[in-house]
Amino acid sequence: MATEIKAPVFPESVADGTIVNWAKQPGEAVSRDELLVEIETDKVVLEVVAPADGVIKEIRKDLDATVLSDEVIAIFEEGATGTTAAPASEETSAAASSSEEETVQVGDKILSPAARKMADENGLDVAKLTGTGKGGRVTKEDVQKAVQSGAAKATPAAAPAVEINVAAGERVEKRVPMSRMRQTIAKRLVEAQQTAAMLTTYNEVDMKPVMELRKKYKDMFEKKHNGTRLGFMSFFVKAAAEALKRFPDVNASIDGGDIVYHGYYDIGVAVSTERGLVVPILRDTDTMSLADVESTIGEYAKRGREGKLGIADMTGGTFTITNGGVFGSLMSTPILNAPQTAILGMHKIQERPMAVNGQVEIRPMMYLALSYDHRMIDGKDAVQFLVTIKELLEDPARILLEV
Repeated sequence: MATEIKAPVFPESVADGTIVNWAKQPGEAVSRDELLVEIETDKVVLEVVAPADGVIKEIRKDLDATVLSDEVIAIFEEGATGTTAAPASEETSAAASSSEEETVQVGDKILSPAARKMADENGLDVAKLTGTGKGGRVTKEDVQKAVQSGAAKATPAAAPAVEINVAAGERVEKRVPMSRMRQTIAKRLVEAQQTAAMLTTYNEVDMKPVMELRKKYKDMFEKKHNGTRLGFMSFFVKAAAEALKRFPDVNASIDGGDIVYHGYYDIGVAVSTERGLVVPILRDTDTMSLADVESTIGEYAKRGREGKLGIADMTGGTFTITNGGVFGSLMSTPILNAPQTAILGMHKIQERPMAVNGQVEIRPMMYLALSYDHRMIDGKDAVQFLVTIKELLEDPARILLEV
């Protein structure tokens, strides 16, 4: 029975997508739920899987083609028998295991042909595989274990790898296409600067109270919450949620000639991936515990690295937090994530001499930056909002007590 394979239904904010990979070709056998095609949109890469066992009868949208929401991209024949590669012979003797004709070397790893084929089909990073065969050779069984455990998964590439080997005296250039996601990021950042009256106010926070609290309870926290680690981001998210309650203008957005005040606190946390910067949303952060925040961020980060974040994960949001400190940034000016009217920038924790009760002490300090849209937020409110976050972090008990 012939079935139409369609592009996913895109949300209103996504106009179309681009086909970036056909995992299967016409006539090739496909199992139910096996990946057929990957479609890149402005925000994420979407996967379309096989509805049943069968074969692709016809591909109607080639690689790099633009597709619309719910558009037919291929014809699938359910129950049909397709071609498959002949299964590689199993290693049954020591002589076969040591034969040069039956091994493939990738970097410092030696694999059987069957193992190499299976690793490629499942997108595994060969360098992460552990070999249990003779001389450390990676066998088919080793790859099967890695597939089942989810280990050795390769990180999805954002674009063709850029490697420029320049000999002495040469002047070399290499041109590669900008990914759809990178184009969209560039477009929206420019639009944010052109349409908003963006200003940035700065402050600094003494991180010693949070660091001492984290040090005291991190082991107990991890044990109680099934391995979830207590990081710094959860404190910032909860402090921001409390500050947003007190300053509703910072939690609002501008829609044409209207101001939209949000009665909920959905905070986006910027996550860097191989494909670019994405901002998954933490919903109703005012009701989340520190453990909820940490576990959700961890799950988002994992799915972001694997390219598994969905459009729904990044839709909406009333405020954003970005952390350049993980890359060593001491101070920066974050750009607004439209249509939001404010974004908080965290930075590197650095020890500096500070005056404390008339004495000079070395304290772990962090610069904070709040970029805001002056059309919506007055400077006084922006400064007081940032001071509120500073005060909550320097006395973290206030976060839990909401005082």
